Order: sequence, then C-alpha cells, then structure tokens
Amino acid sequence: MSTENEGTAVPQAPSAPPVPVASQATPSQQAAAGPEQPSDATPAHAGTDQQPQPHQSAYGTPPGPDAQPAPAPATATAPSPSPAPHGAWPPPPPPGTPAYGDGGSGAGTGWGASYAPQPAPRKPGRGGLVAAVLVAALVAGGLGGGIGYQLAKGNDDSGSTTVSASTSGGDVKRDPGTVAGVAAKALPSTVTIEAESTNGEGGTGTGFVFDKQGHIVTNNHVVADAVDGGKLTATFPDGRKYDAEVVGHAQGYDVAVIKLKNAPSNLKPLTLGDSDKVAVGDSTIAIGAPFGLSNTVTTGIISAKNRPVASSDGSGSQASYMSALQTDASINPGNSGGPLLDAQGNVIGINSAIQSTGSGGLGSGQSGSIGLGFAIPINQAKYVAQQLIKTGKPVYAKIGASVSLEESTGGAKITEQGAGGAASVEPGGPAAQAGLKPGDVITKLDDHVIDSGPTLIGEIWTHKPGDKVTITYERAGRTHTVELTLGSRTGDS
Repeated sequence: MSTENEGTAVPQAPSAPPVPVASQATPSQQAAAGPEQPSDATPAHAGTDQQPQPHQSAYGTPPGPDAQPAPAPATATAPSPSPAPHGAWPPPPPPGTPAYGDGGSGAGTGWGASYAPQPAPRKPGRGGLVAAVLVAALVAGGLGGGIGYQLAKGNDDSGSTTVSASTSGGDVKRDPGTVAGVAAKALPSTVTIEAESTNGEGGTGTGFVFDKQGHIVTNNHVVADAVDGGKLTATFPDGRKYDAEVVGHAQGYDVAVIKLKNAPSNLKPLTLGDSDKVAVGDSTIAIGAPFGLSNTVTTGIISAKNRPVASSDGSGSQASYMSALQTDASINPGNSGGPLLDAQGNVIGINSAIQSTGSGGLGSGQSGSIGLGFAIPINQAKYVAQQLIKTGKPVYAKIGASVSLEESTGGAKITEQGAGGAASVEPGGPAAQAGLKPGDVITKLDDHVIDSGPTLIGEIWTHKPGDKVTITYERAGRTHTVELTLGSRTGDS
C-alpha cells in the first residue's frame, strides 16, 4: 500500500549544487545585479507537478483526477426502508442499512478484504525528486566539510575539547494500562481469519481466543463463505497458521464460533468485560486486519450505547440486528470479528458494522471508516457463543409477534398478518398471553425507547429466553403497560 500523497511540502531539487563565493560583491556589483529574482525551489506537494494537491481522502487513497466530492456521511441509525408486509423471520434487511465492518460492497466477495489487495499506483517523479535533493545535500555537505578543515588547519595551535553525546535515552517503560501495554497483551490472542468458499471466493476478517480448547469468536459474516464445505484458516501474529472449522454460527446475532484444528496448548483467552457497565466516553482499543493489514491496533472512545443497528453485507442476505456499542475507533473492512477492548484490555464488544459514505477505498470498491463503528456488546456475544459451542445452534428470545420494519410508525407496529398468511400474534405466545393485538404499536421495552421494528428486535435479542420485560404500547390513542416473559426460538430458519 502506498503512503504517498500525504500533503507534505517537499523542497524542489535545485538545478545545480550551491557554489561557494570567494568574496563579497562590491557595492557597484550589487547595484549592477538588479532586483532579486524569485527562486525556482518553491515547496510543492509530493507527487505533483507544482500544483496544489487536494487533501487526502479519509481512506488513505489519493483521489484521482476525476474524483467527485464524497457524499455526506449517513446518520448512525438505519435510514427509513420501504414498507415491509411483516416482520416474520428471517426478516429482510432494511434498505440502506450500515455495511458490516468488512465494508460489503455487494460485488465479488462483498464483505472481506481480498487476500492480496493491489497497491495504489506510485506517483511519478517522487523518487527522482528525493534523489536530487539527496545529491545536493551531499555536495553541500562536502563543501562545508572542506571549509571546516581549512579553518581548523589555520588554527592548529589552539586547544580543542570533544564532547560525546549520550547514546542512550534510558529504558522505555510501558505500563499495562497504556495502549501499547494493552496491545502487547491482547495481540497474541487475536487471529486473522481467511474464509474461502468452494468456488474460491472469500475474504479476510478477525477473531479472538475464547477458551483454551481452541474456540475462536468472530462474526457470522466473516466465516459465512466457508460454512458449506469451504476452507477456513486462522493465523496468529507470530505467523502460526491453523486450519479451522465452523462450530456454529448465528446469522441474526452476527456471531460465529470456529475451532482450531490441532490447537496449541498455550492459548490465552482474552478476558471478557461487562458491556452493561460501559459508559459513553470510555476509551476503546480495536484490533483487526483492515484491508488485510493484520494485527492493526486503533483507538477511540465509546461514542454511544444501545445504538439500534440493522446491518447487512450488501449481498442480499438477511439483516443482523443489534443494540450496539458505537465507537469512533477506526474500523474498516477486515476488522469484523475482532475484539473491542476497554482501557484495561477487557473485551467489551465484537467489531461488526460501520456506517460509511459508500465511497470505496484502496481500489477495492469497499467502504471505509468515517468514525462510526458498531460492536456487538460482549454480554450478548458471550451468551450466543456459549450456546453455539454447546449445541451448534443459536437461541433467540422472542415475544411471539410479527412487527413492521417501517421506521415511520413511531414504534414497532404489530402487523395485521404474519409470514405466509400465519397469524401476526402467535397463539399462546408471550404477546398473546399479555393481551397484545395486531395494530398495537410498541413504544418502549423496559426503559428503552422503541422507535421501529428493527429497534425492538435488537433490544429483545439483548435478553435471554425466560427474562421478564415490561412492554409499553399504544392502542386507539391510549397508552398501556404490560409485563411478559420472553419465549425462545432455536436456529436461524
């Protein structure tokens, strides 16, 4: 990957090395010289023909000559989709939902960073410019050395003192609480995942060690290509590479567990934190493989909590729903599945999705970070991972009612009809027992405001089956409150 075109001013190489002047010009010579002429060595942006270079895009790729201004960033919540007839499982992804953290473009692999991303083209003239400046510096240095020698030779009788500079700046200490300390401890327990389907398509994501038995937690969309007979590998930062297999995956939660084949005995699982205790403004550290650049560490803060996100990889698959932790730590394609850590190095989330402007990066057509990243809270992901390891299938909490995916209803509206002509309120289910009916609009779940169907789904899935919740709903202009016990559904279909 090229790092040129950073906008740094570099002096132009002089056309000839400076020549020392033997003596100062006489006043008459100075008068004859005329007015001072402008210099040819004006600073220029690197890689240009003395023309101002537009500021680099946020993705580290120099804009081309025909580049158009990037569109304004989208909001953190999903835009309003077109009306959906019902919210039956599996619900379709609302249009315009944020891309997965792998930046799905919908073309080719859709979500992952390719195995060998093409480097950006090198700007012409940069190497020659640097070489010319270097030659000029060497010539000037030689001249200065000669003059210095002559001055010293003419003063041989005087004494001299040599002062040696210290060659050591002291030991560098990095406390465990620093970013460097956290990264040094966490990196050995993260892996770069390469998933490949039977037809050779695939991409790159991230995962982290969950237990000493070799289980690795990641995103469902990271390993989706390898589920049906594909190839899956996991590579540690020290270069150790292992074949792996999918133990279980949950498309709705966007969580998956894989297991290393012939796992080493010295695995160190990352410590899991408590995502319920995270506060806005807390420091965050993200680890991943953005655009295939393994073992990358970025930092930021928790920007928001309980952010309703319906995410999709852009390839036409069903959406995943989460009540996410929002962070401004840089998350790009390939970060998906990696850990989001707190300042003590505890895992508080799994990086999963990004909101982006839709412009591509590194020539891949994939979207990049604009500082709006979303992570699955680790309390939810831990529960899902444990279920996948135990049974291989996800278990979802439910209220037993189909809701509209529209976002203009002022809440989650129970549809008039369910999937395939079924009842929208499941007979004998939690919603039916609580007295909910088609047309009711759910506006709160416990203390969380519900503004749409996707928001309700995300909030329900932060709970476990059997949990008691309080539902606030509106019917015929009147507000009602009822308590119900969440039911359960096993599997994604």
